[in-house]
Amino acid sequence: MAASLENTVLDSGLSDCVSNTSTLAVCSSEPTTYAQASTTYLLGYYSWGAGSAFGAIAAGTPNGRQITSNAITNGTITTSGTANWWAIWKAGTLQAHGTLAASQVVTAGNTFTLTAFTIRIPNQ
Repeated sequence: MAASLENTVLDSGLSDCVSNTSTLAVCSSEPTTYAQASTTYLLGYYSWGAGSAFGAIAAGTPNGRQITSNAITNGTITTSGTANWWAIWKAGTLQAHGTLAASQVVTAGNTFTLTAFTIRIPNQ
């Protein structure tokens, strides 16, 4: 028998991202820890400030709940390389990561842009 999570449970997980996410990084490899996202694989970053990264929690498609980020138009590239992943964090804690739509060669000293992206938690 399959179980379904209710919106209040799903919203609890997303609420932390909405309220506390402060920074997005573009990374060369998949970051699975804060240290990897913020140092080891870091190529660049953008800081929204806590509470400014995502819009409101909404119904997900085809089910569940989701949040959508604000687009980035002036992220800072700190290290040259090939960006393949994004990661978001708050005060020393990795919150989520995913692949970029396409790999991009980046050069230190340049800026980057990133269109809005969605993080969804399915309810089953």
